[in-house]
Amino acid sequence: MKELIFTNDTSGSMTLEKFLRSEKSVSKRLITKLKQQPMGITRDGLLIRTIDNVNPGDTIRLLIDDKDIQTANSSVYVPVAYENDSFVVFNKPRNMPVHPSIKHRDDTLGNYFSYLYPDCSFRPVNRLDRNTSGLCLAAKDPHTAAILQKSVEKTYYALVCGKVEKDGVIDAPIGRLKESIIKRGVCESGQRAVTHYSVVSVCDKYTFVRVKLETGRTHQIRVHFSWKGHPLAGDDMYGGSCEDITGQALHCGEMIINDSVAQKIIEVKAPLNEEMAGLMRKYSMKWNDIV
Repeated sequence: MKELIFTNDTSGSMTLEKFLRSEKSVSKRLITKLKQQPMGITRDGLLIRTIDNVNPGDTIRLLIDDKDIQTANSSVYVPVAYENDSFVVFNKPRNMPVHPSIKHRDDTLGNYFSYLYPDCSFRPVNRLDRNTSGLCLAAKDPHTAAILQKSVEKTYYALVCGKVEKDGVIDAPIGRLKESIIKRGVCESGQRAVTHYSVVSVCDKYTFVRVKLETGRTHQIRVHFSWKGHPLAGDDMYGGSCEDITGQALHCGEMIINDSVAQKIIEVKAPLNEEMAGLMRKYSMKWNDIV
């Protein structure tokens, strides 16, 4: 069980539903779930209905039953880059899936989260592909997961094939390709996708770029750079060279979180994974002052 405590620090009274939804950004779905749970929403130890008024100074307690059904695994170690009572930011290594699946039942980030927080369901706010390393944010309760969806700014770093001459923006729609359930591509019927990038370092074979996403489509960075003729190094799905590295050379290196509960901005960084760093050293490319 996890308890969330909210105090009406406004100067007026309002219904419980308005207080939770408008003032504290609690989702309607969570409120409905709590109403069906014994002692889910209380004031001074007594149940309170969503139509009842919450007065200035009143304290409302939400009791969330959020047990996880995933297998806990303590042997799958993932470094924690930042943590507080509401969420945790992991520095996920390459070759580790975020979610359990048929082929990966107990060796994922979700399994390690379940070991660390056995009373919490695994709710990643951002998802990384198996071979994409770096910062992955997970909420410890459904309320935090909902409010963080639009409160996170991420910066990625990618090593792409060929020379990219200057900074730019890729604005091209992305959709699922008909012949595949996994692969995406640029197509007119796809959803709008916008990728901003800047050049950090260049050699004869690769370009190291900093990337920020305006949208969040599946495989967006991989698809966009492949479409531009600069697939990510190691990304055989989208035409990248695997001569120096296997698995896309992509890393989520920076994250800015607007923590509305603590009312502060949190900045988290993760150093480049060793495979990408080794490749950068091999070709005398600079990155140490970046991430």
